[in-house]
Amino acid sequence: MAIFAAFVTLLLLTVARDRRSNFLWQKNREDWLLDMSGLLVQGVVIPALQLLLVYQLYQWFLPTWKGVLELSLGLGFLLSFVFVDYLYYWNHRLLHHRFWPWHQVHHTVTQMDVLGTSRNTLWSSFFILYLWIHPLFLFLLQQPAGYVLGVTLTAILDLWRHSAIAPAPQSLIYCWLSPWLVLPQDHAWHHAQPQGCNYGANLKLWDQLHGTYYECDRAPENLGTQTNLTLSQKLFWPF
Repeated sequence: MAIFAAFVTLLLLTVARDRRSNFLWQKNREDWLLDMSGLLVQGVVIPALQLLLVYQLYQWFLPTWKGVLELSLGLGFLLSFVFVDYLYYWNHRLLHHRFWPWHQVHHTVTQMDVLGTSRNTLWSSFFILYLWIHPLFLFLLQQPAGYVLGVTLTAILDLWRHSAIAPAPQSLIYCWLSPWLVLPQDHAWHHAQPQGCNYGANLKLWDQLHGTYYECDRAPENLGTQTNLTLSQKLFWPF
């Protein structure tokens, strides 16, 4: 519910920011279909698969491992928000290199808005570690509440960094968050051409450590990767 509330809030803020809602009309029919199908997959299909399939597979193949990790609420949160975030950094870099065709549709967005957060080929989520690692740790942890909190906050931040609701560089919130948290401005540069920077999800630390961080307090002027793929290719087979 918190994730859905964040989505609705960001959408309403975006509409209020652009009173004529031009960003809605700038999307063509194909973009709408890609964005809505992506949100459906990410918001409904993937959670269902995690609960009904992946978690059950761990129970089947690793029955004696259930609840073997005993972590406090805080450590469970850090496991999700920090450790899994570092794994995602490398997962994301791999998507940009070895598995770029499966990720390229996500980079066809030409404007940062919350509706395009999950735009992707329908099968791309199978290449993103969240599908597999979240059920694993929920299976291994005795008390998963802290981990779930980290997952929830990561999902909310994912919506935020794909939106155009970015803090002003002169604001206090920017000064507090910018040194360590990936902001919408940072992720917008990841979507700018050419790509190759700011792969992190939550923390800037990973990009800073591995030399892939690009810092700029303003958003780029141009976004989006051009492809010659048809709509069916974008949805099912992006080659």
